[in-house]
Amino acid sequence: MQERARATRRSLLEAAACLFAQQGYAGTSVNDICARSGRTSGSVYFHYTNKEGIALAVVRDGFATWHGLATRYGDRTVPPLERLVALSYEIARALSEDPLTRAGARLWAERDTINVRLPDPFVLWTTAATRLLAQARSSGQLAAHVRPAPTARTLVRAFFGFCATTEALEGPHALTGRLADWWNLTLPSLQRDARPVPTGPGPADRRP
Repeated sequence: MQERARATRRSLLEAAACLFAQQGYAGTSVNDICARSGRTSGSVYFHYTNKEGIALAVVRDGFATWHGLATRYGDRTVPPLERLVALSYEIARALSEDPLTRAGARLWAERDTINVRLPDPFVLWTTAATRLLAQARSSGQLAAHVRPAPTARTLVRAFFGFCATTEALEGPHALTGRLADWWNLTLPSLQRDARPVPTGPGPADRRP
């Protein structure tokens, strides 16, 4: 794709994401996206076919892939449960601050109103959590009763439920502050020998 076409596609995606995050799918029209992006309706239909196509791209490109998720938390010098906590803070930050991630989350919640099948946005996050829990078990840090795969699946679902409820009651910027409460309740049940719960993103702050 030529640079100009890529720029057009990106501007449409970003404009749509901001509108979907603020107004929802039903409250956003193609004309709204055109006005916000400064592009024509012809550009929308050329790159995305229709509004459903844009919604699909927002979830697939900005929410379901979690760019850099797997590689960012692959540092074996950091204990795996610490990396799991750090990962959750990174995602909570994206859910509160990044328009593309916020739009993807809202579109997923409204998926029954969208006439296109949206991808499951939790697969990669669940896979990463499973891997980290398996590493914690191998290193003797995981409680004997904890099974990595089903535990990861439950953690991810509980985490996103916690985020959605916190945002609804207190607003998106409360997420990272409330997350320590969630981990104080959750982490001791995972650990072989319960330790103090990290209160921040940890390894994420050590990125170059």
